[in-house]
Amino acid sequence: MFKSFFLNRNWLHWSFLGTILIFSVTWYKVQLDVKINEWFGEFYDTIQKALSEPGAVTIDDFLGFLLTFAGIAGIYIVVAVMLEFFIRHYVFRWRTAMNDYYMENWPGIRHIEGAAQRVQEDTMRFARIMEGLGVAFIRSIMTLIAFMPILWGLSEHVKELPWIGAVDQALVFVAIISASCGTLLLAIVGIKLPGLEFKNQMVEAAYRKELVLGEDQADRAAPPSVSKLYDNLRKNYFNLYKHYLYFDIAKWSYIQFSVIIPYIALAPTIVAGAITLGVMQQVIRAFGKVEESFQFLVHSWSTIVELLSIYKRLNAFEKQIDIIMVSK
Repeated sequence: MFKSFFLNRNWLHWSFLGTILIFSVTWYKVQLDVKINEWFGEFYDTIQKALSEPGAVTIDDFLGFLLTFAGIAGIYIVVAVMLEFFIRHYVFRWRTAMNDYYMENWPGIRHIEGAAQRVQEDTMRFARIMEGLGVAFIRSIMTLIAFMPILWGLSEHVKELPWIGAVDQALVFVAIISASCGTLLLAIVGIKLPGLEFKNQMVEAAYRKELVLGEDQADRAAPPSVSKLYDNLRKNYFNLYKHYLYFDIAKWSYIQFSVIIPYIALAPTIVAGAITLGVMQQVIRAFGKVEESFQFLVHSWSTIVELLSIYKRLNAFEKQIDIIMVSK
């Protein structure tokens, strides 16, 4: 899964140079996010001034702020589109490297259970998930690096927390604790999901194999055998749905509640009128970026579960390849 792309001389220009390019452009996108956060602070302060002092802000000043945002947003759109286009090609090359490696050993592995599925479908799914999950993880780390100092500085405006009192750099600690609690909660309630997803792929493979054999052999895919295989499929899916039910309850309850956490933390400061509307918007956005970065596992847990199940299948497949190669 990894050495065929990152340790293969034929793919070095894509694996290493491509990775460096993705990191660099992702960091640039994060810097644009920082500029947008600064813009929100100035823009909302201007709105507050315009509403409290009629005539203090001209229409040209107001439209100038909107044009500034349009300029930043325009650059962001172009960069984001080009990055996504490159990443899709990058990931397809990764899949191609995996496919080439497996096909080189195909004569010795074609009898392994689900060999065709693992080469075609599992590599495709692995590449697709790595595209979304990998980039999201990189962006979360870089967003954290960029916005943590901003939130640290903005925390100077927050002198105390409700029910607790004065806490230095309170917002940073609230964001970390909030995200950590959510991650721990979902890790506990979703602990059985990777194994169930892996089992689900096994029963799907068994059902698919019987149907494929039935295309060429009249004695295969008979109603009794197909019915039994599909019954196993149904039982596993229903069991999976049951576990996802309480997982989704925990996930969405946490995500919805976490929206109001920064407002709760800011309550004494807002009530005391200690910050402007612009600063409050900057704090809320910076808090959200930091918390979202820490919440990577929360938002990606279902995808990670799927990736783990695919990894197990491909890893078992590659162990069989290693055994075959050693025996030669």
